[in-house]
Amino acid sequence: MSGHGAPDLGPEHATDCSDLRVAVVAASWHTQVMDGLLDGTRRALADHRVESALEVRVPGTFELPVVAATLATQGYDAVVALGVVIRGGTPHFEYVCSAATDGLTRVALDHHVAVGFGVLTCDTEAQALDRAGLEGSAEDKGYEAAAAALATARVVKQIRSA
Repeated sequence: MSGHGAPDLGPEHATDCSDLRVAVVAASWHTQVMDGLLDGTRRALADHRVESALEVRVPGTFELPVVAATLATQGYDAVVALGVVIRGGTPHFEYVCSAATDGLTRVALDHHVAVGFGVLTCDTEAQALDRAGLEGSAEDKGYEAAAAALATARVVKQIRSA
């Protein structure tokens, strides 16, 4: 089951991250899913007292890493990357998922910036909707990605100031 064993990153565990600079980069494909992911991200940011976060949109999930890298070079403590790829009948799914995952990992490691991985890689649209944080969804991956990025950025900041 997806989400089984995940840490509790819900609102009751939110910390004050008002001192962090946060950016969100979101793909534009699958509007309903992306709207849910963005709403979840915004809720997490509000719960963690992030009053202002830059939001930018890109055409698709493949474009997330280059914009995330650009944001990482601009002094952001955390970048939340949101996208969705739904399996089709060609290998395109594997290529885009791999490129986005590898690219976002490189951003985090190359720039020492927390990257929230809010990229849904689903077999069906129904699976994506069930993870998008919409009313009736089983999971809220936008919230989870933002909360994880903030928690990681907080640890990185503590290490740097030690």
